[in-house]
Amino acid sequence: MLFWEDFHEGHVASCGRYVVGREEILAFARDFDPTPIHLDDAAAAATPLAGLAASGWHICAIFQRLLTDGLLLKAECLGSPGIEEARFLQPVHPGAVLSLRRAVLETRASKSRPEMGLVKFRFELLDSAGTAVFELVGTLLFGRRNPGARLA
Repeated sequence: MLFWEDFHEGHVASCGRYVVGREEILAFARDFDPTPIHLDDAAAAATPLAGLAASGWHICAIFQRLLTDGLLLKAECLGSPGIEEARFLQPVHPGAVLSLRRAVLETRASKSRPEMGLVKFRFELLDSAGTAVFELVGTLLFGRRNPGARLA
């Protein structure tokens, strides 16, 4: 189990592998984002997406899956106070293979809740060429291994 003390500024780690399927893109779009660029090849081809591409919200869901499997289920994560930014950098087409990279930007102990600490991350979804297709900056709360220890 990972605790707040296990995260250090500058640390970078990667995890996961997720293959984005055509039928998955269509199903997500039908259920949650039924715009032509996510449902129709011809409509999507006529846009800067240059073909059928996953909805941004679909990409967020893939991010969450990789984050959960690669970190959250292995850590004493207590949630998040929110995100600062999320950016869609490249279209995600059927067949894309994505992985998650996380970089610790900063850590700090909670002043009001000594049993937890905060870790600010930059997360990136990378395609098989190593190109970032999505970026998210946000903070996660983690339990402390020894909550009674003095804050540094």
